[in-house]
Amino acid sequence: MKKKFLILIPLVLASFIHLVNPVGFPDVFFDEGIYMRRAMNMIDTGNPQESYLYDHPYFGQIILAGVLQITDYPHNGTLTDPESLQNLYLIPRIFMGLVAILSTFLVYQIAKEKFGNNVALLSSTLFAVMPYTWILDRILLDSILLPFLLTSILLAIHFAKSPGRMWLAPVSGMMLGLAIFTKIPAFVFIPLVIWLIFQKRKKFLDMLIWIIPVLLIPILWPANSLVLDQFDMWIQDVLWQSQRSNSILEIIGYFLVIDPVLFVIGMAGIIYSALTRNKFVLFWFVPFMAFLSLIGFKQYFHWISILPIMCIAASIWLLDMPKKIKYLQSKTIHSVIITSILVFGFSSTLLIITNDVSYNQFEALSYVIENQQEQSTILASPVYSWILYDIFDIENVPLDYSMVLFYPIETQNVTVIADPHFMLDQNRGEDIVKSYNTTESVKFFEGRASEFDTQIYPYTNMKVNQEGFFIDIREGQWDDP
Repeated sequence: MKKKFLILIPLVLASFIHLVNPVGFPDVFFDEGIYMRRAMNMIDTGNPQESYLYDHPYFGQIILAGVLQITDYPHNGTLTDPESLQNLYLIPRIFMGLVAILSTFLVYQIAKEKFGNNVALLSSTLFAVMPYTWILDRILLDSILLPFLLTSILLAIHFAKSPGRMWLAPVSGMMLGLAIFTKIPAFVFIPLVIWLIFQKRKKFLDMLIWIIPVLLIPILWPANSLVLDQFDMWIQDVLWQSQRSNSILEIIGYFLVIDPVLFVIGMAGIIYSALTRNKFVLFWFVPFMAFLSLIGFKQYFHWISILPIMCIAASIWLLDMPKKIKYLQSKTIHSVIITSILVFGFSSTLLIITNDVSYNQFEALSYVIENQQEQSTILASPVYSWILYDIFDIENVPLDYSMVLFYPIETQNVTVIADPHFMLDQNRGEDIVKSYNTTESVKFFEGRASEFDTQIYPYTNMKVNQEGFFIDIREGQWDDP
């Protein structure tokens, strides 16, 4: 096969994996509902700032709102059956699949420019087929910012190689600025890209030209809070976001649950890069891991920004093994090892992504809509609340169930969609506990994810699809003292 067609291999694989079952797998996660709700608010009001919480910048909801507007979303006359409700997530999930495919293309191009065709093909194929890739299908800011980050890195690489193309520096800066404007932790990649830019002529002017858009674009976020006279609130919320605490060992544990093979070969590649002093790999990996270890941005999907470099580092190590291990100098043995990893990864991914683990979420939502009482407050996660409010115009639907901690319930009756995320948040405050204890179960929905033995790989991935494990619909009276 001609080298110029090699890129089709990872792109075809990525297209299949990310578009074969966009809504059925993975289940719809709490945060996805938040970003959909904010996108709908952007469409309705034209304002990217929803309510008074400053947790993330605006570019994520701006992009989502733009995609929804272009596709004339939502279409009129949405039905209340589970299939129709499930399809409300189809367009945004397909968009996320396309973003993942674009990211696969950019991983190939970056690896090709830095390390050659062989590393490019293997790293982009790992990125396309290994089980961790399904996380990119969730509507998450980390996935949305990834193409902007990768484009910034790719343009910086071209800038360092190409004479007379000064425009590449500010455009690279714009791309990283937009990544940061999507989610603040992207700023930790400034050392990597600025190092790439500085390599060319070793002039501070190049870095200045590059960094101006990197700084100016994200400033739009606090600037908007100043316009709204909420800058003190912005500072308070940003500090709160940075002080959330989880153990770095916890997200390593999640990685091992989702994709132990990629974790092992990726970390082996990082160690190998450290031993061989591969600055490109280390500048990408080390600052972000240091950030994850020190600051409270510690969810399993925060690995997304360093997933590409783990695939690249793993590929470098795997392809260099024959130089270090004499038993692997046989091309046949070496090829069998690499092919086995890819086949195992693809097979493991296929076994999980072809399952519909979100359907019961929409069965539960359908039941609530069809049995909704006019004078009842519905407490639900954002997965459901934006649909209830924005699509069906149902009143008395807070942004999410935690609003009961801050605002009084104005109706006597309460309906609670008690999913696993709701149960996990029982320790957040007495009124969330009260909303559960003062209501009774009227309908229970068990999801397909619970049918699998989560102790057996690759079905350990179902542990990260727990929003669809079970959903308890509860009804009762809310009597304030």
